[in-house]
Amino acid sequence: MRIHAFHHLYQQRLAQSTKPFNARGSKVVRCQYCQVSQKDCLCEHQPDIKSDVAVMLILSENEVFKPSNTGRLILDTVQEGYAYQWSRTEPAQEMLDVLADPQYQPIVVFPDEYVEQKERLLFSETQPLNSDKKPLMIFLDGSWREARRIFKKSPYLDGLPVMSINPSEVSKYMMRRSDNEQHLATAEVAILVLKALGREHASNVLADWFGVFRESYMNSKTRHKPDETRPALQRYLAQKPNHQVD
Repeated sequence: MRIHAFHHLYQQRLAQSTKPFNARGSKVVRCQYCQVSQKDCLCEHQPDIKSDVAVMLILSENEVFKPSNTGRLILDTVQEGYAYQWSRTEPAQEMLDVLADPQYQPIVVFPDEYVEQKERLLFSETQPLNSDKKPLMIFLDGSWREARRIFKKSPYLDGLPVMSINPSEVSKYMMRRSDNEQHLATAEVAILVLKALGREHASNVLADWFGVFRESYMNSKTRHKPDETRPALQRYLAQKPNHQVD
């Protein structure tokens, strides 16, 4: 499997922790990388494709420790990825350097209703996508309340183009619920974003991988009757020979 930025951040935060983080399902013995039960470990099936899109996750406090987090699935799929712990007062210098790298066009993914400067919205007449640079899609990974705080309290994101998606379907994610049906899991948002950018293959692979993770995660829940045939994984493996270069 490929060890990526999310895994490195997880290990870094783990080394800094002074007490264990007890999320729901903390009694399950999990793989430290894919975060499903060790008996259902998915690491050997991690996607291996290349795409001309880069991704950055900015994670709220303790989000990296939550086994239900789906941001890691994006970095499983998109090989060029970054992950940073959000800090209001001390943003990581490495993150700021990546945002300033001239090879990238940083784009924040966030609902348009919260963007006061509408000229920032991507695909508007005043803010087209710069095709000369590699898109760097920035996902604010946390609860909805946390994501809004990151968006409002991060001066280095001010002025960056914003891409907004309007989901036509409710979330299929059953591990974490929002009061608003239009609030999707981070991976679900990324699936729509990649599709909107014309990266259909990466979008499809991530959608399949999200389905595999959802199935394996639910199998570890004590109140959920596991399906040991794992149909989502079997469908994914049947398609894996096609999961090549985007």
